[in-house]
Amino acid sequence: MKIVLISTYELGRQPFGLASPAAWLRKRGHHVVSLDLSRQEVDESAICTAGLIAIYLPMHTATRLAAQLIPRLRELSPSAHLCCYGLYAPMNFEYLRSLGVSTILGGEFEEGLVHLAERLTSSHEQKTSQQAEPVISLARLAFEVPDRSGMPPIEKYAHLIVPGDGYRIVGSTEASRGCKHRCRHCPIVPVYKGVFRIVSRDVVMEDIRRQVAAGAQHISFGDPDFFNGIRHAMELAEEFHREFPAITYDVTIKIEHLRKHEESLPKLRDTGCFFVISAVESVDDAVLEFLDKGHTRADFLHVVKTFRELGMTLHPTFVPFTPWTTLNGYLDLLEVLQAQHLIENVAPIQLGIRLLIPEGSRMLELEDVRRIIEPFDPHALAYPWKNPDSRLDALSETVQEIAAVAEGRKEWRSATFERIWKAAHRAASLAAPRMVTAPAPRAGVPFLSEPWYCCAEPTRDQLVSIGTPKLQAKRAVAGADGSV
Repeated sequence: MKIVLISTYELGRQPFGLASPAAWLRKRGHHVVSLDLSRQEVDESAICTAGLIAIYLPMHTATRLAAQLIPRLRELSPSAHLCCYGLYAPMNFEYLRSLGVSTILGGEFEEGLVHLAERLTSSHEQKTSQQAEPVISLARLAFEVPDRSGMPPIEKYAHLIVPGDGYRIVGSTEASRGCKHRCRHCPIVPVYKGVFRIVSRDVVMEDIRRQVAAGAQHISFGDPDFFNGIRHAMELAEEFHREFPAITYDVTIKIEHLRKHEESLPKLRDTGCFFVISAVESVDDAVLEFLDKGHTRADFLHVVKTFRELGMTLHPTFVPFTPWTTLNGYLDLLEVLQAQHLIENVAPIQLGIRLLIPEGSRMLELEDVRRIIEPFDPHALAYPWKNPDSRLDALSETVQEIAAVAEGRKEWRSATFERIWKAAHRAASLAAPRMVTAPAPRAGVPFLSEPWYCCAEPTRDQLVSIGTPKLQAKRAVAGADGSV
């Protein structure tokens, strides 16, 4: 069977969610075309002749883009069976069905895609045949080595920017999926419900070898939390460094895990971990309690201190605009970032992000949330909400605009932060205190050219800019600090 796998967007990475199922399907004799529409145009000839079109939905923005794409796919190939798979597919089950999607697969989706392809091949079922595969599978799979052939080369994707030292070509992989934690705002929880699955070390290492051979100088691990399986993570880090001592990497780890496994941090550093991304979300303990994050403000500050002492780089990410955010709370966040000398560690767009409440979110468990949300918006794929203080909603838009302008100008983060600092104080009708100048760092803070974030509403211009492949590719090659 001819199968087209489509990714609309995955944070500037070459999509693991195409490469992994492509390997499974090709091994079983299917002809697979992989299209990453953040870097390629739609291949109409491939679409028109496909028997199965499967769209990968790992995040909210990718799902919004897919919803815009599906009518065109239907027009090009009305007889093809349409499938959506990935984290956000089951979360938007009814909406995707209304668009004409016949099969929806979440969790560990590779086996379901294989079963679907073989079922369609053997029975010649119509595109609208009833789904036989489980909508969510948490089966323990024996993963295949991802097959990245046919996708744009990795140099077309996000780069690692090293101030004073240019940029490095970035490869990406996953050593685990799902998460054993149940943070209330996290989109992983409605699907995995506290379960995580490991990709075998042999598979991960072979995937890395192939990308290094293709030119990768840095590997970005896309695991929701690299320390979910601490033994697996550290054995992988050690093997990675033994084989590729000159290649650096980055990982994402919860503040809770950075405290719990603090003794492992020196080994991360010594095996080439260039920086760690951590979803801090807030410095307000009351907000962290609502989000059920599992850490406190004090935990975050402890981790910052530990990283500084170890000479490591932390990239904290935030969801600063929530229903419980106050102007004083927002100003406090800015003051903490300034006092802790973290301004260059935080992408400006992080300071404008609003909490996303999609279908199935654990946020809906809270009476406080149910009381303020508006009816579900199928276009936005979320429950709209407003802050009780309208100045916060306006400030969020202002900060997003400041970040967008700064991106276009390639402005230093410190200059952008100062404009956000002044805008926040102006919103609170306060005179902005003079910012304290941080001591000059020994070296610039490295960062990916497309910053990581989750649990956030897309900013105003993202769906347009992300959905323009040539523009997106140009931004990646230039190393622009994209806000996605």
